[in-house]
Amino acid sequence: MSMTIHVDIVSAEESIFSGLAEMVYAPGELGELGIAPRHAPLVTRLKPGEVRLDTGKEELDFFISGGILEVQPHVVTVLADTAIRADDLDEAKALEAKKNAEEALANRESDIDFAKAQAELAEAAAQLQAIGRLRKTR
Repeated sequence: MSMTIHVDIVSAEESIFSGLAEMVYAPGELGELGIAPRHAPLVTRLKPGEVRLDTGKEELDFFISGGILEVQPHVVTVLADTAIRADDLDEAKALEAKKNAEEALANRESDIDFAKAQAELAEAAAQLQAIGRLRKTR
């Protein structure tokens, strides 16, 4: 039997996942992180993207809109602003959000919050990337 690590993925609304995994992949601010059992303790910010769990039997995919990753030798906790099971992502909704954010950024005369529009664009792009990756693997 291979070594496992306990993983909790929690959003502001609910606990999305709690269970064991052999490997955890998360979108850190400086690049993708790979977390194995007995990893050194770590706390880092996460950017919008995909959290992947290799349970040994299957790979589980989740989309997060950003958050914090805490790693302890036997526990990984993902505290996400928003977390969605990858199977529940809505491509049409993500495309619409991307279009709206791009239009808001292009219209410099409007009274908008550019930081918010850029964050929404990054989140929509990350969702579309996760959807595209899921299509390739299935």
